[in-house]
Amino acid sequence: MYGAGLRVVEAARLRIKDVDFDKQIITIHDGKGAKDRTTLLPAPLITPLLERRERMFRAWTQRDSFYHAPVSLPFALRRKYPKAGCSFEWQWLFPSTGLCTDEDGQIVRHHLHVSAIQKAVRHAVRQSNLHKPASCHTFRHSFATELLRRGSDIRTVQTLLGHADIRTTQIYTHVLGQGFAGVVSPLG
Repeated sequence: MYGAGLRVVEAARLRIKDVDFDKQIITIHDGKGAKDRTTLLPAPLITPLLERRERMFRAWTQRDSFYHAPVSLPFALRRKYPKAGCSFEWQWLFPSTGLCTDEDGQIVRHHLHVSAIQKAVRHAVRQSNLHKPASCHTFRHSFATELLRRGSDIRTVQTLLGHADIRTTQIYTHVLGQGFAGVVSPLG
């Protein structure tokens, strides 16, 4: 969430096919406002995510019982591509351990629930003795703030965050304690 500026629900909904390791891009489908976008795949996460994908692929190819149930699919895709829920590319990167029923009454595996991620973050914050409020969304704010602090163009940050309006992104310039995008007066 911090390295790519993802919302917690976007992180939870990642599928194997959404991570392009060669281009170092993560594709977010049906994000806020039902929009798709791409964002950065942080270099330090490439190896752990590749290892995760490889472990999942081995289990999937060996017909591990975990993968017997298909994964849930969006909208009409389950009708258009009935076998897609069983394909490796459509598997959730962070699958739920339990099964559920989709809108058609089929038993499927869904992604890890957002509340499980939020709970893990709350626990980590408590363990860190940070003594400051922090949540999953704090990572997203920190991503934007750090990019701007390092001199990234505000329009690029807007695109990475998926903001429709530049004014939403401009809020992060105030967090920096500086003027617009770090610009200061010539007088200092």
